[in-house]
Formats: sequence, structure tokens, C-alpha cells
Amino acid sequence: MTHSPELSTAHWRSSSYSNSNGGECVEISDDFPGIVPVRDSKSPAGPALVVRAAAWSDFVTSLK
Repeated sequence: MTHSPELSTAHWRSSSYSNSNGGECVEISDDFPGIVPVRDSKSPAGPALVVRAAAWSDFVTSLK
């Protein structure tokens, strides 16, 4: 069984590739060892997807 981390104190950042209007982007938090929380910038109070850091790294590498 897994549990969701408490994300209320997370510091979120968006990509430098995000549009300048502040929408249509994802935000991530680097505050949690081993995992990467990801959320929709248009819905900061909404749910976050939590992925393993290694999987996130593989995903980002594949985009480059």
C-alpha cells in the first residue's frame, strides 16, 4: 500500500518553456526525495500526480 505525501508545504516551480501568461503548464516540486509531485498550474488546489524520481528523469530525458 502506498500513501500520498503531504503537499501543502511544497514549493512549486514551472518550466522555463511554459507560456508567459502563466497557464497551460505543469508545475513540479523538488522538495521530496525519491518522488516528483506534478500538478496543473491552472488548478493548484487540485490533485497532484506523484511519480518516482527515476521515472520523471527518464520522461524528461525522452523529451529532450
